[in-house]
Amino acid sequence: MLNRGYAYTTIISSKYHGQSLLRHLASLYPHSSKEAWQEKLNNGEVTLNGVPATGGESVTLGETLVWNRPPWIEPGAPRHYEVLFEDTHLLAVSKPGGLPTLPGGGFMENTLLRLVQERCPSANPVHRLGRATSGIVLFAKTPEAASRLFQDWNTPKIQKIYRALAQNRAKHDTYEILTPIGRVPHPLIGIVWAAHPSGKPSRSVATVLSRSDGATTFEVSLHSGRPHQIRIHLASIGHPLVGDPLYGANGQPLETLPGLPGDGGYFLHAHYLKFQHPVTGEQIDLEAALPA
Repeated sequence: MLNRGYAYTTIISSKYHGQSLLRHLASLYPHSSKEAWQEKLNNGEVTLNGVPATGGESVTLGETLVWNRPPWIEPGAPRHYEVLFEDTHLLAVSKPGGLPTLPGGGFMENTLLRLVQERCPSANPVHRLGRATSGIVLFAKTPEAASRLFQDWNTPKIQKIYRALAQNRAKHDTYEILTPIGRVPHPLIGIVWAAHPSGKPSRSVATVLSRSDGATTFEVSLHSGRPHQIRIHLASIGHPLVGDPLYGANGQPLETLPGLPGDGGYFLHAHYLKFQHPVTGEQIDLEAALPA
């Protein structure tokens, strides 16, 4: 589908003060070469402080840079979801694998956020799932609910349980995984989250549900909320998700990627979510059925 385009807005920081605009654009958005950016500039797609830019300008601290990206045909994605719970303050849905939660990576309209806001314009997600991950996504419909949920999200007050299919046969029945997670450089995609000794403290508990010759099905409880935590944690103990295009042994990104980081192919499902309602105080127990 052809979307409505998008205006990407940034404020020039001191790090880039004095850099040429063309060079800055090519470093800020490395998906396009300097030649491609010059063509976008010639087409009037870029403004600096509201004035159409040519590319030869030197950027200055505090200036507003806007790239008005014209409408484009987005990659295909499933455009359905199941409502699990709804009241005045909350909306919980089950997301299919392959549908991004938020805009990004070429997706604007084919996202769960856009679809849910067609139903409820005030709804905003309290958290996000990776594009390939299926299962429960919780939205807040009021500022009061959002504030309390954000405050409690990475505490024991919110119980988050996932189902994961991982490579290799597990030797133990239960694993407490404390691998720190931080940002590491990658030769193809810049900076990614991965296992890192000086990263942020992280905790997951993985329990074996079943084993086969070359794989293990885990139930994983999250006790922190780092990006790609389950994918990184299981990989760090020798069990990368089956079909994961990004993470390999030791929770490190693969140097040669079989696909883009957001691509599907792995099996991860947000199965249960249990918490006290942020406004009424009632116990909410949500379950998203496993996809076929």
